[in-house]
Amino acid sequence: MIVCETERLILRRLDPRVDAAFILRLLNEPSFIANIADRGVRTLEDASRYITTGPCAMYAQHGFGLFRTDLKTTAEPIGLCGLLKRDWLADVDVGFAFFPEYWRQGYAFESASAVMQWGREHCGLTRFVGITAPHNLGSQRVLTKLGLTDSGSVRSPEGQHSILFS
Repeated sequence: MIVCETERLILRRLDPRVDAAFILRLLNEPSFIANIADRGVRTLEDASRYITTGPCAMYAQHGFGLFRTDLKTTAEPIGLCGLLKRDWLADVDVGFAFFPEYWRQGYAFESASAVMQWGREHCGLTRFVGITAPHNLGSQRVLTKLGLTDSGSVRSPEGQHSILFS
């Protein structure tokens, strides 16, 4: 199901029957593990379960979640972008992760802008935050360009230290 489109991208809901191989590859990228977390997804079964219990559960509960982000010209998946409701954050978190070969081409900003606009129009959201690893300067630049500002540090329930942008 397509959620929104930009000039260059299509964002759609993840499907565990179709997207397991894509998720397996993305979540095992060294940059994903270093900048976000190791989700322990090692097999196609793990990837399907991750999609079902993560993004699909969030779609059902909140009407939003992480979306597969495809190039419009080729329908090739290049990453994830979406909105997350984390129990430990007061506001909805805009999140994104792309394969390294698609970094520095404006895809994170383009998709995050579109998802935030979609969230305002379709979910009635008015406030967004972003979290990023302290060393992840690229994501910090994207969050700043989206209009969010560094609001200090925050620690996840798992103890992961992040910078909060609001």
